[in-house]
Amino acid sequence: MTQPKRIAVTGAAGQICYSMLFRIANGDLYGKDQPIVLQLLEITPALGLLESVRMELDDCAFPLLQEIICTDDANVAFGDIDAALFVGAKPRGPGMERSDLITDNGKIFSTLGKVVNDVARSDAKIVVVGNPANTNAYILKANAPKLDPRNITALTRLDHNRAMSQLAAKADSTVSDIQRMIIWGNHSTTQVPDLTHATVGGKPATDVVDQAWARDTFIPTVAKRGASVIAARGSSSAASAANGTIDHMATWIQGTPEGDWTSMAVPSDGSYGIEEGLVYSFPVTCSGGDYTIVKDLEVEDFIRSKMGDSAAELGSERDTVKDLLPS
Repeated sequence: MTQPKRIAVTGAAGQICYSMLFRIANGDLYGKDQPIVLQLLEITPALGLLESVRMELDDCAFPLLQEIICTDDANVAFGDIDAALFVGAKPRGPGMERSDLITDNGKIFSTLGKVVNDVARSDAKIVVVGNPANTNAYILKANAPKLDPRNITALTRLDHNRAMSQLAAKADSTVSDIQRMIIWGNHSTTQVPDLTHATVGGKPATDVVDQAWARDTFIPTVAKRGASVIAARGSSSAASAANGTIDHMATWIQGTPEGDWTSMAVPSDGSYGIEEGLVYSFPVTCSGGDYTIVKDLEVEDFIRSKMGDSAAELGSERDTVKDLLPS
């Protein structure tokens, strides 16, 4: 019997997780031959709701799902894990500034980082979904020095998917025809959706759509898509965020298609002049359970300027939470 993979999920009773847990249990992360154990973390007041999620998971009778652990104890949730999906985070409330949200969530991720450091496997794969995702991942990484820092990542696959959808619609094509999309930077409105290396049915995207649309419509539409969803449904993205999270982890584990890449927010190694250590979105290829930043792409001045703005924002966010970082 193959040893099961242990997957921790935070905020497990929330809407994103309700759209995600059943797909994970069905084998969408590790494949259809890999048994799994779900270790689900929630705050104490939500344990009753989490129990209802466990009941539904049981009722699906997923062959790969060997055990479900529901807990409000982070030490239990992160014990001996192979992967963790940090979905839970404090939402932005009325009158809150972004700096307030960063500080409040920073305290949460500082605490959780220490727990992960103590009880998780050192090679655990981690994706942070809860916003501000990049900086939360940076805080987690700083507080979990025993873990491989390369394995602490943040979600920009949702933005990547949004960008592919927008380009496909504009080009009167399908998403399956789109390759080599890029999201640079922070998962915020400073992110830089970049189609200058993308292809549509094998043709350069820059030959299919005009530059004015790419700069003036495409970039802001993708960057502000989350706000558009909130305006339309009255709450933030759930199903698409869940799908992006699964795509992020499954691609990391199972690999990118030949000739293509994806976007992941990962600790910078200094590529493209981005400060080393910042959790910044790059184009990456994945193989053998690892990822590699795509190097030496030509970046036009307009895109590079915006990349710098996003890096500056991440530097400012890091400075906001400097007291939560180990000295």
